Amino acid sequence: MDVQFGHYRLKSAERLLLGPQGPVELSARSFDILVMLLERPDEVIGKAGLFDAVWPGLVVEENTLQVHISALRKALDPGMIMTVHGRGYKYAGPPPVAASAASVVDDAPAAPRSSIAILPFDNMSGDREQDYFSDGITEDIIAELGKFREFLVIARNSSFRFRGKANNVAEVARQLGVQYVVEGSVRKIGNRVRVSVQLVDASSTAHVWAEHYDRELDDIFAIQDEITQMIAARLARQARTAIAARARTRPTGNMSAYDCYLRALQLARVYDTVLQAEPLLRQAVGLDPGFAAAHALLSFVESIKYYWDDRKSRLESGLQMARTALQLDPEEPYGHLAAGFALLYLRRFGEAEVSLDHAVALNPNDPFIRTIRGLLLNYTGRPDQALSEVDEAQRRDPFAVGWFEDFLGIVLTTAGRYREAIASYAKIASVPPWSLIYLAISHAELDQLEPARAALAKLKAYRPVSLEETLEIDDCFEDPAIFNRYREILRRIDNEE
Repeated sequence: MDVQFGHYRLKSAERLLLGPQGPVELSARSFDILVMLLERPDEVIGKAGLFDAVWPGLVVEENTLQVHISALRKALDPGMIMTVHGRGYKYAGPPPVAASAASVVDDAPAAPRSSIAILPFDNMSGDREQDYFSDGITEDIIAELGKFREFLVIARNSSFRFRGKANNVAEVARQLGVQYVVEGSVRKIGNRVRVSVQLVDASSTAHVWAEHYDRELDDIFAIQDEITQMIAARLARQARTAIAARARTRPTGNMSAYDCYLRALQLARVYDTVLQAEPLLRQAVGLDPGFAAAHALLSFVESIKYYWDDRKSRLESGLQMARTALQLDPEEPYGHLAAGFALLYLRRFGEAEVSLDHAVALNPNDPFIRTIRGLLLNYTGRPDQALSEVDEAQRRDPFAVGWFEDFLGIVLTTAGRYREAIASYAKIASVPPWSLIYLAISHAELDQLEPARAALAKLKAYRPVSLEETLEIDDCFEDPAIFNRYREILRRIDNEE
């Protein structure tokens, strides 16, 4: 049954929340909390009751619940979710009523969310070695805008395809599927920085907002926050979005640490260079031990080493590093991502889901976070939901390459869409060793035995151990029946060689 409350309608069967601007994006746990609050609108629901209903059988930290309550407050009108101190939470909005499926929220058509791409800011310093700095400022703005559920924000990988070109804003917007484009430039001279930025409505090429900043280098975080808030305010269809713009605390007071972090960001984006980010990140946290974002990215780099050397100790140490990051900043999205990634491959699936839900709640526009959550859904027997999550990631990064096709191939194989999986892997210059099993399975399921054997031979060459040991390493599924079937297929291929 649909439930109408104020300007919102909750559609339980579709697990969808509709608001005045159309669908409201909520994580699965946030949705379940809202359902429980609406079912008992006159009651204060204790935290223990919410934990039992939404995370049955799991041990969950209290700040996890707080993050989801915070996400609900950002998604709904102010005052709808009330904290009753010492007792729990209560729905405090207009009385919820049963609504017919045919009724329409506010009798008005839903408007699409504002969508935006932030193009790489031009480096005007006259030194190409300073590109990382202008790129880092751009990425920070993308990350901060990405935390607003009201907007769809294109990821760095796709927007950076337009670096250094004389871009036609309307054409860029068409290719990326957005309404608005942000352009800018950065000039770093000594201890001063000049930033120019403009927000353009692509449909009319009209400038919605423009500003110039000329400040001390130490003010760079304040500049980024002001740009983020001004863009959010201009795109907001309701005043609450502008009010929700948060001025974050300075991520670090050490500009040398920040410099190392920006350089590491560039390296951490792709498989080929991700491990090269480690020394820069260790330098950053050495310069500022309280730099949560650097600790979070370092923890992810530590955990992803598992992909190459198969050592579970990488995951354990990565998890400890992620916890350090989250002690410094409980709302650092990549801290929760790194924790979820490590827990996933440690086969602690319930804990991994809590962490990855938390990461998506904090930054719903980060395509890598959503794709890793897609892997979690895939390995826990929900490939169709995983594909939906990967689709959401691709909408935010339409030109994603490498890791995207890799993870998509894994999910498509699990979903039984073998031809599509093979096509996805064909887009990668070299299929990474951890995915060769899925490529072999896809070929085998289509009776393409020669390419299946070739993929298996590459895997065996990479890992000079027995096939049984290799299969033990690569079994990531919660349900043993799934990988047992793969195991039988691969044994048959191996014996027929």
